[in-house]
Amino acid sequence: MECAAKGSGRRCGGAATRLCARCEAVAYCSLSHQIAHWTRHKHECDRLQQQMKSVGVKSVEVLNDFPFSFSQEATFQVCAKQETRCSFLSMRGLHQVGMWMHECHCGASSASFDCLGLNNGWDLPSVLCPCCGPNSPVSEQLHSWRDYYKWRCIPLDSPIALLLQWPLTIYHAARLVGITDLNPEISDKLCIHYLGPEKELLQLAVFGELLALFPGVRIHIELVGPAIPPQRDGEKIHISKYPCCNEDKCECKIASKNTFLGTQSGSTSALTLQLWQGFYHDRYRDIVKDSFPHLVIAPNGGIAVYSSWLPSIELIEKIDVPAVFTDYCEEACHLAASCIKTVSGRPLKLPVQLNPFRQPMAVEDSVLLLPCYSNCFLFGM
Repeated sequence: MECAAKGSGRRCGGAATRLCARCEAVAYCSLSHQIAHWTRHKHECDRLQQQMKSVGVKSVEVLNDFPFSFSQEATFQVCAKQETRCSFLSMRGLHQVGMWMHECHCGASSASFDCLGLNNGWDLPSVLCPCCGPNSPVSEQLHSWRDYYKWRCIPLDSPIALLLQWPLTIYHAARLVGITDLNPEISDKLCIHYLGPEKELLQLAVFGELLALFPGVRIHIELVGPAIPPQRDGEKIHISKYPCCNEDKCECKIASKNTFLGTQSGSTSALTLQLWQGFYHDRYRDIVKDSFPHLVIAPNGGIAVYSSWLPSIELIEKIDVPAVFTDYCEEACHLAASCIKTVSGRPLKLPVQLNPFRQPMAVEDSVLLLPCYSNCFLFGM
């Protein structure tokens, strides 16, 4: 657990062992840091106190509730510093490999958005990953990681959920706002505006799973954000296959030569990603010429942290399109909801709730006592 005052201009002098006596949700390395941070923390202290009192240990159990064989290792042990992301990946031969490279601190430090993750595979045996199409289309809505793994016939010791958090969160958000492939307004094309992509730009191949999640639908995703390299602005990327496994004789190697992947029903799906460098409110007029959205989504948005979100929130309110945001913890979502209400003048249409497809590995060195996860909670306007 990190000092809650870290990064506020003062150097931390040791471990964060001094809990705030009121909320007991954040800790400090010293009394001086706690006093200096109070002007900021006082605005969230009461709310954090209520969260800790109302859910407490139960909340930790709910947040850490995953069906995987590695759940204890990836949740409790990571939070307790008995395990790290690096060690977790190393034991599976995935440390600093392909798309997995960006799942630990040492990989993140070497990440370059100039080389987007387009040609990476799973680096796993075929039995552990969805390298080919599903045995059957999605017959019922998927409500959990257990549902997804069962549908895709993947054992619960596979770590693929760490990367599949991106397409499964899109799938879940679409279902929450009433978007299904049966909607007449969707027809055979689904347009999504995806705001603020960062790490996922280096894992773009996993978005190919949307071909299975939305069979027979042409999906067009506009990825908009300042992290996109200027030289890639406007670039279109066509994804018509699933990431391959590491077996040379697997049928996914044959399928990868095809232009499109057919579903069992005989219909075809196709996915196009287009990159836009800059903020959504600045690029919207260019984007919307060819792609008015059915859904706007902003994973791990940090709305309350960056003032640049405010004009984008105003724009989303004006165009009146369903918008879903996610963040690492419940508190960040409540702060974001307050910002949205200030701009829109009305409460959320989709209240803050736990995302069943959050990444099943805890964030290391969180400043909150409660565990945090990528895409942990979501809410919508």
